Amino acid sequence: MMRILPLLLLLAACGPIVQVGGNTPPPDALLTLRATATGSAPAGPVTLANALQVEVPMVPGTLQTTRVAVTVADTRVQYLPKANWAEQPNRQFARLLGDTLSANGVVVLDARAGGPRAGRVLGGELAEFGLDMRRGTPTVRVRYDAVLVGGGRTATRRFEASAPAAGDSGNAVAIALNQAANALAADVAAWVKGG
Repeated sequence: MMRILPLLLLLAACGPIVQVGGNTPPPDALLTLRATATGSAPAGPVTLANALQVEVPMVPGTLQTTRVAVTVADTRVQYLPKANWAEQPNRQFARLLGDTLSANGVVVLDARAGGPRAGRVLGGELAEFGLDMRRGTPTVRVRYDAVLVGGGRTATRRFEASAPAAGDSGNAVAIALNQAANALAADVAAWVKGG
């Protein structure tokens, strides 16, 4: 015990091993996504078999952050300064997707509630979600590779949406990404209802 105490004191004098937040100033506001679809009641009887669970999609390493990704070249990604999401974009996208599906008459069960498991599961990968500056004009791009499992079968489909951004500020990019994500979510809802 006596040998460990000096070592612990030495480590404590070194300061924090991990610095959370770095030296960058915090953003003025955090960015969020919101579903714009309006609601309708489910058609037909509600059963666990036709209910759906929306999983948080996987993301590539460039999107495993709360920073806003900016594609500047085919092999280079930067991050928008002074712009941060309230939480990782894939979690916000999953909620937006669930809200849009619910508004389109699909029964969506929340997996976090710990209740019974839905008969169908929607998962996949949010492969793109950010600002694209490769062509010089600010354009947001969203790409979701969806996987729908249920009823003894698996279906896959790629969904893509883009929208022009009014600029490269965090607010302008968030507004455009919200628009593109909602358009994409409407396409996913139509696909899920049809299949």
